[in-house]
Amino acid sequence: MGKITTQLTEARAGRITDAMREAAAHEGIDPGRLAAMVADGKAAIPANRKHAALKPRAVGRELKTKINVNLGISRDCADVEAEFAKVRGAIGLGADAIMDLSSSGDTGPFRRRLVETSPVMIGTVPAYDAVIRLDKALKDITSDEWIETVRAHAEDGVDFQTIHAGITLETVARLRGKRRKTGIVSRGGSLLFAWMSMTGRENPFFERFDEVLDICAAHDVTVSLGDACRPGSIADSTDGAQVSELVALGDLARRARERGVQAIIEGPGHMSLSDVQANMVLERRLCDDAPFYVLGPIVTDIAPGWDHVTSAIGGALAAASGAAFLCYVTPAEHLRLPTFDDMREGIMAARIAAHSGDIAKGIPGARELDDRMSEARRNLDWEGMFSLAIDPEKARRYRAESKPEREDTCTMCGAMCAVRNVNEILEGREVDVK
Repeated sequence: MGKITTQLTEARAGRITDAMREAAAHEGIDPGRLAAMVADGKAAIPANRKHAALKPRAVGRELKTKINVNLGISRDCADVEAEFAKVRGAIGLGADAIMDLSSSGDTGPFRRRLVETSPVMIGTVPAYDAVIRLDKALKDITSDEWIETVRAHAEDGVDFQTIHAGITLETVARLRGKRRKTGIVSRGGSLLFAWMSMTGRENPFFERFDEVLDICAAHDVTVSLGDACRPGSIADSTDGAQVSELVALGDLARRARERGVQAIIEGPGHMSLSDVQANMVLERRLCDDAPFYVLGPIVTDIAPGWDHVTSAIGGALAAASGAAFLCYVTPAEHLRLPTFDDMREGIMAARIAAHSGDIAKGIPGARELDDRMSEARRNLDWEGMFSLAIDPEKARRYRAESKPEREDTCTMCGAMCAVRNVNEILEGREVDVK
């Protein structure tokens, strides 16, 4: 058997892979610059060798902010074809990654079909699948069975796996000693918390982390270090449990890189706006600027049904402050499995947040789109505006639903359109506002 190579080992050896070239072309940067980021652990290219349909993309603070879409079947909503309709929709709407969070039934065929057909990165959470696939009491799952689930997902071709290796018996004791407002809201984290509490055994993903890394290296799977203690309410933000786990994740990320495995750090969660920027800085310092993958952040707890908006507010600030990867949130968050329309709204909100962050951090080409839109608006070029819109279908539909008397205005201002009237004056013509 030849020496195992990964995107990270190749970058450190000064070799440019095809995945680096394609990802760099998408970013509009030199492949050598991207390779240097990967070599330093500041960017990752999740690209399992078995994912033949993949169009590789890179994730990192200095790159375009990427967005992830969570999908998957549950016991109450087990329509596989409906989920694949969402998959096709998500890809068409500009998702950069899809995570299969299926929590019921035989997930293998669904996961393998995702890998076979999807050009975007695929992620999974093996802790979920261990519980589903083994169909046994949680406390009876063995350490070997947790680890073998990681291997099964890697062999199926997923590009990144959320591994909850940062929650340990020490964390369990700390959480028992100081009650949080919302406890543990990470599904994978809660499963491991319960397993450790019932068995008295150490987290196998932590205890046998080197074995996890061997599996990831063999398939070039990126390890996405899960934040089991992410805050589920703004009251729990940046508390001892969250920060101590972040310290542990930084140590685990360093161990991963030493073994040639790319690492991403997962982050909050719910937190007030005043905490967002500080958390981005903390992650950069504690985790050596590893790509930061955040859920939201959701910046208020009182907006069920509107959490795509609360998360977009937090996500824009997070991206501007250094987050590399935003996990979308839909209006259905905390309430139900998202519908197709929920998914669409979540994707658009996340894309707006990501683009806003890219403008703030000076990503090449981001501001140019906004400048072109401004020119189209000044010229009252409606087709130009639609072509540049992040959601051209909605923009076109809104204008069609409310036709103005004059084609060069809209039904908001009519003859008093500021843009039209200023253009008229600057061109030496008189303005008639009647």
